[in-house]
Amino acid sequence: MTTSGTRAAHRPSRKQWVIEAATELFATQPPDEVTVADIAARAEMTSAAVYYHFSSKDQVLAEGMRAFATALREQLQALTEAHEPGSDIGAAVTALLSWLGEHRSAATMFFVSSAGMSQEAEALRQESRSELLDELVRLIRKARASVSDAEAAVIGLGLLALLETAAISQVRGDDVYRSLGHRSFVREVGALAERIADPAA
Repeated sequence: MTTSGTRAAHRPSRKQWVIEAATELFATQPPDEVTVADIAARAEMTSAAVYYHFSSKDQVLAEGMRAFATALREQLQALTEAHEPGSDIGAAVTALLSWLGEHRSAATMFFVSSAGMSQEAEALRQESRSELLDELVRLIRKARASVSDAEAAVIGLGLLALLETAAISQVRGDDVYRSLGHRSFVREVGALAERIADPAA
């Protein structure tokens, strides 16, 4: 990453650099231990330049969480749009889990390190959960045309809990994830998603 030349003067790019640098730091350290000076050093700019874009470290964290939540929702929407009516849900769930693995730093920040940091962080997470649940319900209705509204809502909650738990297990590399290995872990999550979505199958 370079901060010289015309690219350095491009404000949106510099703001994005701050978010990306902070996300990497928040993924590896508790956010309350990260300073604006740390973020500035990681982004290869001054603390004053960070403060030009953000009023505080908490605002950087919130913007990073918001950007990740938007990207996650858009990814699930794309998977829902591409889902063949009547086909299994497991493939969509494992595809989303793979996407989370590709965005490990942001996923770690969102699901793990920001937990309990502030009321704003919790509000953002709750808003994201609501949006993801709506999209999961849409996916369920596409996969199972005969499902009732109440059943779709309950299945959606089950899939959301599975996704969150699997995402945390994956980014932490916990005992379950390590003992199964990545491929088996993803396969088992997909199989469990199928059982949640259609327990009678």
